[in-house]
Amino acid sequence: MTAATPPKAGADAPAKKKTNYKAAWAETRKLMWQHRGSLAIGLSLMLVNRFAGLVLPGSVKWIVDEVLTKGRLELLMPIAIAGGVATVLQAGSSFALSQVISVAAQRAITELRRRVQARVLRLPVSFFDSTQSGVLINRVMNDAEGIRNLIGTGIIQLIGGSLTATIALGYLFYLNWFLTTLTLAFLAIFAAVMAIAFQRLRPIFRERSKIQAEVSGRLGQAMGGARVVKVYTAEKREEIVFTRGAHRLFRNIASTITGTSAIAAVSTVIIGAVGVLILTVGGRAVTAGTMTLGDLVSYIFFVGLVSFPVVQMASIGTQLTEAFAGLDRIREIFETPTEDEDDASRHLLARPDGDVVFEHVWFEYREGIPVLRDVSFTARAGTTTALVGSSGSGKSTLISLILAFNRPLKGRVTIAGQDLATLKLRDYRATLGVVLQDNFLFDGTIADNIAFSKPGATAAEVREAARIANCDEFIAGFPDGYDTIVGERGVKLSGGQRQRVAIARAILADPQVLILDEATSSLDSESEKQIRDALRSLRSGRTTFVIAHRLSTIRSADQILVLEQGEIIERGSHRELMALGRRYKELHDTQHEIEKDLFINPGEDPSEVAEKPL
Repeated sequence: MTAATPPKAGADAPAKKKTNYKAAWAETRKLMWQHRGSLAIGLSLMLVNRFAGLVLPGSVKWIVDEVLTKGRLELLMPIAIAGGVATVLQAGSSFALSQVISVAAQRAITELRRRVQARVLRLPVSFFDSTQSGVLINRVMNDAEGIRNLIGTGIIQLIGGSLTATIALGYLFYLNWFLTTLTLAFLAIFAAVMAIAFQRLRPIFRERSKIQAEVSGRLGQAMGGARVVKVYTAEKREEIVFTRGAHRLFRNIASTITGTSAIAAVSTVIIGAVGVLILTVGGRAVTAGTMTLGDLVSYIFFVGLVSFPVVQMASIGTQLTEAFAGLDRIREIFETPTEDEDDASRHLLARPDGDVVFEHVWFEYREGIPVLRDVSFTARAGTTTALVGSSGSGKSTLISLILAFNRPLKGRVTIAGQDLATLKLRDYRATLGVVLQDNFLFDGTIADNIAFSKPGATAAEVREAARIANCDEFIAGFPDGYDTIVGERGVKLSGGQRQRVAIARAILADPQVLILDEATSSLDSESEKQIRDALRSLRSGRTTFVIAHRLSTIRSADQILVLEQGEIIERGSHRELMALGRRYKELHDTQHEIEKDLFINPGEDPSEVAEKPL
């Protein structure tokens, strides 16, 4: 991102993708079947509720025609009691319905969120590299929320409204078929308007979720990188980026508000027209004696029972549209292949302490642009292999193949003679330990972060790992000790402290294969001295791969691989490569001159530092 052209949230987004309603409906049926018990109870309560709701409107005809017109006061009390009982039944069933269905909906939402989160974490690293975290969070939290309208009150209200409208419509035809036919004509116009409106609103609702995810993702990045933003005085630029995204979201919401308001306005006009029609046609029918006054009053009530569900269904239809769009996006997650979905057909790792071998490995991120070219080498069990080379030479890619984050395009990677592609991924990764240059710490305690590599580790094990990694000294300086909260990404610790916590985490994992990506890069000279022995102890008996930029830290490596443009151009020990006098010696001498100029550790000659092995 340049200062002049801050990126637009969601700019250059791909073309809008239509919701696959067939697939979404299949997911809906599956969810409804899983919660069929709660839905059956809910439908039963809904029937009681709707039938009870017909008692009071139905009794109006008797009150007007029999009690008020004919003076049959003896009917007043039974009708009142029936109305009271019906009201109690309606209130009770409504409460029970909300409890049963709402709880079932929340249970379904929780289960779906759990499934989506579990699925997302099993997707390949390449998926995370190409998808914003805000988008993934939106899939887990917001898209799953939409099924409330499928398992919860939405679908029940839709069925209940349809049932009430059908019963009321039958009664209206019984009272006056001509007036009812005219009324239905107006309602048919309203239905046509709603169908057109929904067709236009569906893609807008789908786009809203995407915009929200993009804006939330960018906002999260800005908050997480607040220090970088402040250092480069980029507050205004980030404000512009967020404002653009927020305005895109505003325009989307404004469009939906316009659409839903138009539906509401049309419904008001239709209902008003129906009211005028009833007053004119119904008034003439009462005058002509084809309808009683009680019939007319009852007719007005029952028209409301038809019109209100139709209007309600408009709102529910919008909610269901959002739910279907969310389910379709979730379906895409479930259809994305996980990195370990074939583990059932793969083998267990027989020997975690065997040789790691690259056999003519090729790899590329973009088709036709190789990042690794015919790479072959053997890392003997228990030895240390160092990777050096200029930026972009393929060191990190090689490590990602060892971690099984990526698979070779050609060739293979083996451990103890077993191809990594044929091994159960979790079984293999249980043998790995990693200390990265930019280690990630979770927003929890120091103890929790160390124990992350070994669930169930005792406090004594955590403290021992911290002691070996030389964490105990700075931990003792905190008032809360091991219970100190490190903050998001470990922001409350210094770079060196974060690095040592990460090393303690790797020590506790007791791995067979160890990856050190410039593991001492964030340490000052004093801390580096203190931790060098810990790393030597950690490497003992383990197959270790070290990415090193400070060449003085890899002098004791069993073999050093020099990579350039994805190829191994030199290999050997430090002495052998120095004697060869080619690329490695050039890198070493250049760095040595830089260190002499910097004198990072006052009073200590860099040449002496260079003689101290990792």
